[in-house]
Amino acid sequence: MEATARPSRWKKLLAFAIIYLVWGSTFLAIRVGVREVPPFLLAGMRFFAAGIVLYAWMRAKGTASPTRRQWAAAFFLALLIFVFDYGLLFWAEKRVPSGIAAVMMATIPVFMALAEILFLRTQKLTMRLGLALLLGICGVAALVSRSAGLGGAAIDTSGAVALLVSAISWSLAAILTRKLSLPESKVMSSGSQMLAGGILLIITSAMLGEFKAFDVRAVSSGAWLALVYLIIAGSIIAFTAYVWLIHHESPTKVGTYAYVNPVVAVLLGYFLGGEALGARTVVGTLLVLVSVVVITTTPKRKVEPEAAGKDAELTRPLGGSEIERI
Repeated sequence: MEATARPSRWKKLLAFAIIYLVWGSTFLAIRVGVREVPPFLLAGMRFFAAGIVLYAWMRAKGTASPTRRQWAAAFFLALLIFVFDYGLLFWAEKRVPSGIAAVMMATIPVFMALAEILFLRTQKLTMRLGLALLLGICGVAALVSRSAGLGGAAIDTSGAVALLVSAISWSLAAILTRKLSLPESKVMSSGSQMLAGGILLIITSAMLGEFKAFDVRAVSSGAWLALVYLIIAGSIIAFTAYVWLIHHESPTKVGTYAYVNPVVAVLLGYFLGGEALGARTVVGTLLVLVSVVVITTTPKRKVEPEAAGKDAELTRPLGGSEIERI
């Protein structure tokens, strides 16, 4: 993943294909896995295993282990990112189609923009941004409203609420990431957060009584393969491709995965998962994606140093946490 001069075009195309297709396909893999494995336990196994691999890899390369302060920050962020974000995502996919879950999670930039406008004061509510936010809200409404007149069944209410809380939690974590002490190495930072997240998810699973209802002998090979795919392809290979890409391409280009992943998830859910693809899904998806494209391409308003005070660092663009969407 070291930055080198002008890598081959095929390597860039392969890396983009990985973050587009693999990250987009993880939603269907989650859907397959949670049919037989309790959601918080499945998420815990995924991130504990991936975190161990990344942490051990970086330590073998000579990267220093996080300090006590950095471990404390990692566990705090892991609570928001893995327990409240991924844990609720896995839980919701027992009730919501994988493609719709991906579209709902694509609303993260909407909540990020709202946070910039209302709390961070790093973005002005312009007409362009206001319309984009409205489109995103309408897209969610199209998916969850039972009176939208779009045909097909609205998604499960509890699942929809869980996904919205998940997206908000991710947005909060992304904001707090700037304030916390974390390892300089992006891979070590992500590995430590994944490891911490895996531990917290397994503890949460035990507290919810998932172990009592889980019979490992009853899990099919398909569910185990889904877990292996999430660990190796979704959390290790795709994340490695992402880190490599951000050294060789502009953040704007790399960030296009946020637009592509929901489309991939919806199509895979339809063709491979037997999920419905009616007017409701199409309209909701298009509205959310247009909203995300407009929001993420809207220039940020820079805060004047004298007005920003100690929070001047908040003028940096909101781009997600150290983990991205793995």
